[in-house]
Amino acid sequence: MTDTGLRLDTSKPHSARMYDYFLGGKDNYPVDAEAAEQVVSLFPDVRDMARTNRRFMHRASRLLAERGVRQFLDIGTGIPTEPNLHQIVQGIAPDARVVYADNDPIVLRHAEALLHSTREGRTAYVHGDVREPGKILAEARETLDFSRPIALSLVALLHLVPDEDEPARIVSELIEPLAPGSHVTLSHATGDFDPETWERVVEVYRRGGTPAQVRSREAFAAFFTGLDLLAPGVALAANWHPEQGEQPGSDDIPLYVGVARKP
Repeated sequence: MTDTGLRLDTSKPHSARMYDYFLGGKDNYPVDAEAAEQVVSLFPDVRDMARTNRRFMHRASRLLAERGVRQFLDIGTGIPTEPNLHQIVQGIAPDARVVYADNDPIVLRHAEALLHSTREGRTAYVHGDVREPGKILAEARETLDFSRPIALSLVALLHLVPDEDEPARIVSELIEPLAPGSHVTLSHATGDFDPETWERVVEVYRRGGTPAQVRSREAFAAFFTGLDLLAPGVALAANWHPEQGEQPGSDDIPLYVGVARKP
């Protein structure tokens, strides 16, 4: 990778590095660990939640590859953790193309781990913020053919986009140029089952500079407006296609998920 001049800010926690900490990774700093441990003290199952989310991504990506999707755009990639999305889908379809996008310089630093494509396929990395969908889409076009179906993944990302940043508009702008037959994969933390705890968790992120916001099942389902949800529709992560060869996690993890097709 070329040196972009981007510098790591280790003075405040970053959501991608906190997620890495929850997964047991090493690419985080004391400030990330401190904030992450505050979350653990409030919601001890957060590590299982991170693993459950990752396993959902594996199952969803595997299912779409098995159904013939050969192009993937994963926004909010996070620090590489094997198996990565391209390893899942290229294991099924070696010619699959994958574009990753994230806004954390530490992810950029490790992006070469995401670029080890099969000979038949291709992977690429875009350093970009989901709040600037046009920039991500423009760079993704260098690798993906937008006249053919693409699977868009926004996994554990939208709960880091507050209402004032208009997440519904962002999702719509990302979906609009995708060809019919494209798919959208989403997961989202919810406070439906324990709102007081999740208010405290959200506050930890906000104090660290990340404007987090959990949402209800109804609010999450609204992101799929105009799309055809695949069965079982909006569900808790443990209940979404557990037969896809990846342990689903506990059925009380407060994580809504869904995959939908663009008609």
